[in-house]
Amino acid sequence: MDPFLLAAIEEAECGLSEGGVPIGSVLVHSGAIVGRGHNRRVQKGSVILHAEMDALENAGRRTAAFYRACTLYTTLSPCSMCSGAILLYGIPCVVIGENQSFMGEEQWLADRGVHIQVIQDQRCIQLMREFVQSCPALWAEDIGE
Repeated sequence: MDPFLLAAIEEAECGLSEGGVPIGSVLVHSGAIVGRGHNRRVQKGSVILHAEMDALENAGRRTAAFYRACTLYTTLSPCSMCSGAILLYGIPCVVIGENQSFMGEEQWLADRGVHIQVIQDQRCIQLMREFVQSCPALWAEDIGE
């Protein structure tokens, strides 16, 4: 397994163990993780702290050129908010663990030149499937249904 997707999965599992939504993300630059995060909306009482946003926040302030040389790994297809951040910072490549549980703005990103790779990783799919079944109200809140 790709070690960066595995790191994102570990973040998702951490979020689940904290009582949150099991989505994880890592930001990679020059073969190294520079930011890790998981969905912490529940844990922090946040309206915006999705996994991708958390990973970007944890990467700290960086130059535009830095972000243009990064790849973002996420266990689930990114929503419109996170996709907007990907475009805002010019991140050129996004690797997605799965998009069966939720189809985010992949086409919108691709139409704007972002390279999208979807893995359909069974561990990512199972994490979300079990979460959606056990916490449907929390899942609906997180994706704005």
